[in-house]
Amino acid sequence: QVHLVESGGGLVQPGGSLRLSCAASGRAFSSYGVGWFRQAPGAEREFLALVTGTTINTYYADSVKGRFTISRDNAKDTVYLQMSSLKPEDTAVYYCATYRPTYITTTYYRASEYLFWGQGTQVTVSA
Repeated sequence: QVHLVESGGGLVQPGGSLRLSCAASGRAFSSYGVGWFRQAPGAEREFLALVTGTTINTYYADSVKGRFTISRDNAKDTVYLQMSSLKPEDTAVYYCATYRPTYITTTYYRASEYLFWGQGTQVTVSA
């Protein structure tokens, strides 16, 4: 069992920056990948980024590439999502989740590839 808790959400102006944290508990944190998703009202849950475990490789959705950066600090059992140049369309509830496969797949963007999920943190981008 892995327990994830997101934090760092809040209200930010367009063009601003925000850093989200995903704190994990459980065994062998460094061995599993962690992804970030978001879900806006009435929308599907959308993949944002993934950082793998043993290889520490990163993958991004086109919608956030160049603006968002995923990273991990295994010493703190924490994965981060640094967000910059935020837009109103970035407004959503942001979730982190553990990546189920032991290897990267061609469908790493699918929510069904992830096993344990945090409760989410709200990000609102508005003037």
